[in-house]
Amino acid sequence: MKMDEKQLRRLRRMDLMELLLSQAQEIESLQERVVELEDKLKRREIIVAEAGSIAEAALKLNKVFESAQAAADQYLENVGRLADKADLDN
Repeated sequence: MKMDEKQLRRLRRMDLMELLLSQAQEIESLQERVVELEDKLKRREIIVAEAGSIAEAALKLNKVFESAQAAADQYLENVGRLADKADLDN
């Protein structure tokens, strides 16, 4: 309820006290909502940070797997050359 100064001056003390009580309750409710939303925001920030960490770890693992695959390919190529050389020698 929005009141101008003139309307506020006409209110009795009891009405003013009720208005103050109502405003205090609304402020308390809004403060609780702010705390709740801040908690949700912190949780979301943690989730986003963890997702970034997981993505970074996946990229690093991909590089490890690529290196392992290259080493395996090179090994098989060398084994193949040795087998071909052994066949030629016989």
